[in-house]
Amino acid sequence: MKEITNKLQEIAARLFNEGKIDVFLAWEKGEHDFQTKSYAARSVDDVKNIIFNEYSIYNVSNSLLKFRDGQERIGIAVKGCDSRGIVRLLEDLQITRDRLYIVGIPCPGLKDPLAAARSFGGLGKKQEPEGLAQKCLECIQPNPVIYDELIGSEQTPRQQGDRFAAVREIEAMTPDERYKFWEDTLSTCIRCYACRQVCVACDCRTCIFDEMKPQWVGRETNTTDNMMYHLVKHAHMAGRCIECGECERVCPVGIPLMLFNRKLIKDVGELFGGPEAGMQYVEGAKPTLSVYRENDPDEFI
Repeated sequence: MKEITNKLQEIAARLFNEGKIDVFLAWEKGEHDFQTKSYAARSVDDVKNIIFNEYSIYNVSNSLLKFRDGQERIGIAVKGCDSRGIVRLLEDLQITRDRLYIVGIPCPGLKDPLAAARSFGGLGKKQEPEGLAQKCLECIQPNPVIYDELIGSEQTPRQQGDRFAAVREIEAMTPDERYKFWEDTLSTCIRCYACRQVCVACDCRTCIFDEMKPQWVGRETNTTDNMMYHLVKHAHMAGRCIECGECERVCPVGIPLMLFNRKLIKDVGELFGGPEAGMQYVEGAKPTLSVYRENDPDEFI
């Protein structure tokens, strides 16, 4: 990955020197390798801090929301999931394509820095495995879907078997069994909103869950409020989730949030068809449930 780091630094320096960008978004190393975090280089002098290592897992496209109201020209390094996030933001008119210079990195699969941190700190009951992060093992698109420049060779998707196997297991339960499963699962939610903060598709300027007048959802961590939070949030993801898995990865209590998202991905695909969220960029296009057609299925009404 040193070669990718060198190439990223070379490209970023060139873009700054040519006056094509005002900021370059990528990753920087922390005190430990697993403390890699997102980084914004604002001059050619900052370029030396840019890295790409086995823990560069954060979805950098989320950082673009901090720049949506400005005029900065932005260089950005993206993996496959990050690039789907950019498509998501372009479709939601959160940023314009002409402000971006996208450097694509076919992703070889990365490690989970949170798992490494737990092992390093001794918080886990046992040393956690050093293999790829779970979300990388389930990745269907490791290659950038939109870019101006590409570093490295295309990678093969790592998802094996039935992608919706866990969803089908839930679907096979009786209504009472499903309710009990989700009641028990969501009872552990502490409403920290980490899943919302890390989600690139959660790009509303004012979130419904922050509204106080009216207060749409209670703030208590009880069964009713927890269920309402997750049902509303994931309903907003229908046809929009880019399946980056960051919500589930950062959840401090290990809620299987991608079960919600994959159920919606499966149903939207079966009902409406078409490409999945963020898999291709067509100027002016909108996510499946952001448009209306007279022949849309309506059996559920």
